[in-house]
Amino acid sequence: MTEQWNQLPVWVDRLIWSIAVVLILWLFSQLILRTVVRRLGLWASRTAWKWDDLVVDAFQRTIPVLSLFLGFYIVIGWWHLSDGTTQLLNRIIYVLACLSVTLICAGMVGKLMRLYGGQFQHALPATSLTEILGKIIIVAVGSMMVLHGLGISVTPLLTAMGVGGLAVALALQDTLSNLFAGLYLTMAGNVRVGDYIKIESGHEGYVTDIGWRETKIRMLPNNEILVPNKKLSEATITNYYLPDRELAVTVEIGVDYDSDLEKVERVTSEVGRQVMQTVSGGVPSFEPFIRYHTFGNSSVNFTVILRAKEFVDQYLVKHEFVKRLHQRYQREGIVIPFPIQTVFTRSPGSPPNLS
Repeated sequence: MTEQWNQLPVWVDRLIWSIAVVLILWLFSQLILRTVVRRLGLWASRTAWKWDDLVVDAFQRTIPVLSLFLGFYIVIGWWHLSDGTTQLLNRIIYVLACLSVTLICAGMVGKLMRLYGGQFQHALPATSLTEILGKIIIVAVGSMMVLHGLGISVTPLLTAMGVGGLAVALALQDTLSNLFAGLYLTMAGNVRVGDYIKIESGHEGYVTDIGWRETKIRMLPNNEILVPNKKLSEATITNYYLPDRELAVTVEIGVDYDSDLEKVERVTSEVGRQVMQTVSGGVPSFEPFIRYHTFGNSSVNFTVILRAKEFVDQYLVKHEFVKRLHQRYQREGIVIPFPIQTVFTRSPGSPPNLS
């Protein structure tokens, strides 16, 4: 058996040893994953943090890839290739390893921005635009490392990109204007993901995402509209979540002229207070009040001021308030009059009867 082994061609012997080395390193990486990394994963699952889970996931993706590239790097030295060929293969392995690590890191950065972007809305809002920018930065750093490893000077390349970038900017003027408008919307914080806004065009809904070209708004009927970032940045916008989510809820009511206005005010405020404390979406600490403002054709009109926790809560607050106030007015004998119009009639040729 030994003699038969020694009679194998040299290239077959090297091929067998090369495959064996690559396979051994890959199995060793699997051993690390099943022991060290697995224990790290169990430890990370018991912590309240989320970033450590992402780091463990990155290790699980990186270690097998790097073990293969390390095996190829070791094996190349056994084949007694020419210096030029060896250098070329080493550079290819270096480039592939850098690109693999860069893509894994870019994915981890994107997940971290989605995970913690909501906790740092003022500094780093969580949108698809910021996620893409974070990935671009990581990819740019990795690309410069690759170019440096290949012996390519970065400075002339940046100069050429600056000259060519001017031509690209002119060709992609609309796209870039939407991109920078999206950056402005994201960093200014006037429109944030999750806010309920109304545009001057009449469209309103929840902002679900700010992308590199358009902003996605989900309307209450569960339809989604796409507004170009440039148009949104130039539009007049009402943000119902700024400066905070609570908002006043007004209800217009009229009572008969014979009503006791002091009693009407007391009863209406009691019903409003009950609604604030028992209806989901009301603000329990808010004290409702009314303001008389108009002598109408058939009623004394006034406005009831309530308060809701956010924009969509006003509908349930109004619903319950109107229903309960109607029942209470019936028990208290307070009349909400029908519209009344006085009509004077006369016979042809006779003066009007005003009696």
